[in-house]
Amino acid sequence: MDVGLISFVLAQLAVTWQATSTELSWIASAGFVGMAIGAGVGGLLADRLGRRQVFAATLLLYGLATGASALSWSVASLIALRFVVGLGLGAELPVASTLVSEFAPPRIRGRMVVALEAFWALGWTAAAVIGFLVVPNGDSGWRWALALGALPALWAVVVRRSLPESVRFLVSTGRHDAAEATVRRFERSAGITPTTPARAPAAPARPRVGPLPRVRDLLAPGLRDRTLTLWAVWFTVNFAYYGAFIWLPTVLHASGLSLVRSFGYTLIITLAQLPGYAASAVLVERWGRRPTLAAFLVGAAAAAGLFAGAAGSAQVLTAGMLLSFFNLGAWGALYAITPELYPTRLRATGSGWAAGVGRIASILAPLAVPQLRALGGTPLLFEVFAAVFVVAALCALRLPERRGQELEE
Repeated sequence: MDVGLISFVLAQLAVTWQATSTELSWIASAGFVGMAIGAGVGGLLADRLGRRQVFAATLLLYGLATGASALSWSVASLIALRFVVGLGLGAELPVASTLVSEFAPPRIRGRMVVALEAFWALGWTAAAVIGFLVVPNGDSGWRWALALGALPALWAVVVRRSLPESVRFLVSTGRHDAAEATVRRFERSAGITPTTPARAPAAPARPRVGPLPRVRDLLAPGLRDRTLTLWAVWFTVNFAYYGAFIWLPTVLHASGLSLVRSFGYTLIITLAQLPGYAASAVLVERWGRRPTLAAFLVGAAAAAGLFAGAAGSAQVLTAGMLLSFFNLGAWGALYAITPELYPTRLRATGSGWAAGVGRIASILAPLAVPQLRALGGTPLLFEVFAAVFVVAALCALRLPERRGQELEE
């Protein structure tokens, strides 16, 4: 919801603040700069301190910063606050998928991670609803929209008190008693007699098993090829996705639609994300992660090509919905495959750095959109996105397939 809101805020700031395309680009990109840094740092911290701790802290950080963004008084202040928002949000996303992948059984692990990522579509849909109903209501509509984006900060309290720590992380750091306690908690909730005997709590300080995770470990001989290939997929998918969707309301408005109507079109296009995730959740377990990811990326390339040549409302809506369906289905498969490619001690670090490299593209994409539109308008813009999706699909085919396999320890 937070990332989606900024696309509607940009469209209104172009009107109310008379912000230039360059200023709007930097407002969008500032958040992604923060996300790039946050993803790398957050993943590393999650492998050192724990998934739950980092997850709760990042929710609190980006929720409060989003609320503060509603009080921005200038373009510069909004850029600074969006950077802080990005730090928290960038760290949260890969940690969440890592945590779920470590709790899920192999048979349905991919489906569970895709289901988790489907809530991205619900959040973006909520942003579209807020953009449609709240943002156009006066010059301060965008402020009320960002104020609503502060609500996730309240959920950090629930996460900190209720969410269990990853058992795999606890075992990998030598905290076997805490791991057993978590397993017994799940067994009791399912009405199962505990399979492990209760033991006295261990001393607070326990030695860590194995060396601390390091970023350079991701490029060790056994992991280098998959890491570089994964980074290439994340980079290309981020570039095409954020280049298209962050600017979508503004592009539609510039094509002659009213602000309210462009927001309405964006809402309809956004709703197509949900069946995309649903299809991906089924196919990652039937086809596998790699073929599902590649197929959806090819579909996204075709949809971007259709959008480039779309003329008229019906064609714009159809092409936009297809792009939404295939693009977000690809995101679900990408989040499913990423944590599976690394051992436990590097899983959050690997996921975080893949996301961080991708965020570099999400920084560049909003800055590139005005330049591409100046060169060839909307057709050239979406032709470039189509080509980028094709490159992503080719890279995806080089990733290892881990469907139904246990996670590496």
